[in-house]
Amino acid sequence: MINRNFRRFLITFFLVFAIFAGFVPASAIDLDALTFPALGPIELPDIEEVKLENGMRLYLLEDHSLPLIEASVRIHGGSYLEPAEKIGLANFVGELLRAGGTEKWSADELDELLEGIGASAETSSDIISGNLKLMMLSAKKELAIEVMAEILRRPRFEESRFEQTMIAAKSMISRRNDQPDSIGEREFEKMIYGNASVYARHPEYATLKAISRDDLKAFHQKVYRPENVQMAIWGDFSRKEILALVKKYFADWEKGKEALPEFPKVDYSFDKRVGVVDLPEARQANAYIGHVGGRLFDEDHPHRIVMNNILGVGFGSRLFNQVRSKAGLCYQVYGIYTANLSYPGMFYNYVATKNETAGKAVSMIIDEIRRFQKEPATEAELKAAKDRYLNSFVFNFDEKQKVIERLVYYDFFGLPKDFLNKQKEMVEATTAENVLAAANKYLKPDSLRILVVGNQKEFDMPLEKLDNGKPEAIDVTIPPEK
Repeated sequence: MINRNFRRFLITFFLVFAIFAGFVPASAIDLDALTFPALGPIELPDIEEVKLENGMRLYLLEDHSLPLIEASVRIHGGSYLEPAEKIGLANFVGELLRAGGTEKWSADELDELLEGIGASAETSSDIISGNLKLMMLSAKKELAIEVMAEILRRPRFEESRFEQTMIAAKSMISRRNDQPDSIGEREFEKMIYGNASVYARHPEYATLKAISRDDLKAFHQKVYRPENVQMAIWGDFSRKEILALVKKYFADWEKGKEALPEFPKVDYSFDKRVGVVDLPEARQANAYIGHVGGRLFDEDHPHRIVMNNILGVGFGSRLFNQVRSKAGLCYQVYGIYTANLSYPGMFYNYVATKNETAGKAVSMIIDEIRRFQKEPATEAELKAAKDRYLNSFVFNFDEKQKVIERLVYYDFFGLPKDFLNKQKEMVEATTAENVLAAANKYLKPDSLRILVVGNQKEFDMPLEKLDNGKPEAIDVTIPPEK
């Protein structure tokens, strides 16, 4: 079945083609008058959930459309668990689980094994979790389960691969100030969460130097335990067969002795701050304006979705219309209120403009945030904001991997399986009054944190004139390797 977005594209394409070909006069076409049926209900796949005696959770879905078996594994526990003096440790573990070989196969042997049968297995780690993705022909389903067991339970962390990863990590540090926008994103996160926060900190040469292979083994031993594992498997198999294989390779995996600590809380005070990263060589200014955000399970988050689309997301948003289209100050401007499940997101607005218009652009964004709390959304704005969300909603379900991984994520945080569908229903029901209420509840234009990255000598005004506090110079010098 052709999805809603693609159907709209086809209709618009042929109408535009007809106009330019001269078959239909342009004046005879009113694209805004075109109507499309509402998105029908989306049924979730029937995923079977099984919990092994050691606490490991399975999510199984038979799908015989292709001769493949696929898996996505989520391991609770990421970089928030690494000590401050060893920042980067979790990423090393995440990369070298797969790349560093296992007890049964060396790194080269595992590479050759997977390449020889056209399979893939990749691992990674982020702030809150570790991840493993696998794809293999279903004729090799037992090998698939065995490979995952070796990677998750018995990583080798080979010395040579460890050294390669260390070189790559140091190279990333040496290049982290190459792009002004990368500097801005990194430093603005620190302005919101704090320099030492697990949600904003980053490796230095000293923290990498403190990491050894023994640290990787200890972190793995602590975090990679069956009670922390959620394993989703889908593809061409029978439920009975795959469950037996999983038990064969994972049932004897012993539980850990201690529970992992909770995600650290974000200690945030709404106040005014201005930071500046002075880059004399910068040809433009990158500015970030905002404050801490919210949680995905906040009851009025769907109203914030509509709020986002009206204020600062995409062509036609208020920020785009005012700062770019009318004032002509930039090529790129946007604003969005983000939300996470494990910790609060951020409300951030971004503009890339000339150094000579940095202050004016920032001031206009702040004015638009204030105006947004006073002027309700028009019918046209409300419709466009909802359509932006609803027209892309179907793409949450266009791949089984997306659906299954989302359900695994929801299950970990105790959300209902139909959480996304309920969110959609609330977005559809959102009114202009709901948007105005959300803007006044969640946006704090009098308590903003502002960061400007650029050539300070060329700014059109001293940043003190933003009336947001005394500017603080932020030093992004990379501490040298010792």
